[in-house]
Amino acid sequence: MPLRFRLAATLAAVTVFGLGCTADGPTAARAPLTAVRATQDDAAGSAYSFAVIGDMPYGQLKFDSLPGFIQFINSDPAVRMTIHVGDIKAGSKAPCTDQLFQSTKAMYDALQRPFVYTPGDNEWTDCHQPIKSNGVFTPTERLAAIRRLFFPVPGWTLGATRVPVHSMKDWGGSYAQFVENVWFTQAGVIFAAVNITGSNDDLAPWGTPLAPDAALWPSQAAERAARLPANVDLIKRAFQEATAANAPGIVLAFQADMWDPAEPSLAGFDRYVQVIGTLARQFGKPVLLLEGDSHVFRADQPFTPQSPFFGLHRETPIAPNVTRLVVSGSGNRTSYIRVTIDPANPALFSWVEVPYL
Repeated sequence: MPLRFRLAATLAAVTVFGLGCTADGPTAARAPLTAVRATQDDAAGSAYSFAVIGDMPYGQLKFDSLPGFIQFINSDPAVRMTIHVGDIKAGSKAPCTDQLFQSTKAMYDALQRPFVYTPGDNEWTDCHQPIKSNGVFTPTERLAAIRRLFFPVPGWTLGATRVPVHSMKDWGGSYAQFVENVWFTQAGVIFAAVNITGSNDDLAPWGTPLAPDAALWPSQAAERAARLPANVDLIKRAFQEATAANAPGIVLAFQADMWDPAEPSLAGFDRYVQVIGTLARQFGKPVLLLEGDSHVFRADQPFTPQSPFFGLHRETPIAPNVTRLVVSGSGNRTSYIRVTIDPANPALFSWVEVPYL
């Protein structure tokens, strides 16, 4: 099989220096990382396409059809990578068990080209509510399980063809736990997958009763206090790398729809919106956000005053160079978004929704 995502076998070692202190967290010391030299097929200057999916599979019918959908993606010769923006199970009547996680991962491992996954709230933050019939689990215990099962070797993608990526594990210290937060370069564009989750970024109350093992795992407050600065520093790192490399654009992938008006509160996303908007405005080149959670395909520019969502977050910067794509999911038609990076396109990014069922 010709691997269109193919990377050179030769790895070039580079040293990446520390972030320094930020207002959002401690200094993130950085160990030497390994950079991968892309072949001419994936180099800057060449068009490059990838698939984006999320909020799937929901329910038994979607679960049973997932192998066929994966082969449908595999059959697209233009797709060189797939990104899943979280929620690998339904939010209710889908137990948050290792068995379900493992069986779902096994199906996604059939993707022939590299597979990048970032967790969704259905996998962990929403696994504690008896009313949802998912079982009663401690959310942070489930997050630990997701990290163990989906990121067994930090710094590598999933899928049948696994390639190295940069992982926050290499930062060491308190940030080493965030193995799901990764970044890499394709077609000259900087990509980052960030664990920004729905349920107001895990600020929606866990409530009671908690699982019997709750005292053995980080509390909700401790979890969020650690993850927020890690996420913010990864976003900053992506913009730093893009600026230093004179990259033509940036892609940020995460689960939360930070502008979903159906949510009772979106305040947990204010800091992310402020950071992304401020850095994107300074960057001045195209920035693409990939989101899920609200289940309906959408393409818009929420950092423009003309957007109906512009006022949903306090102190939202104006950054018309930011576009977001929200994937279709849940019970809606099964599809993927094929995103193409083309340096010959003044907008850099273009996309089309590809339906399956």
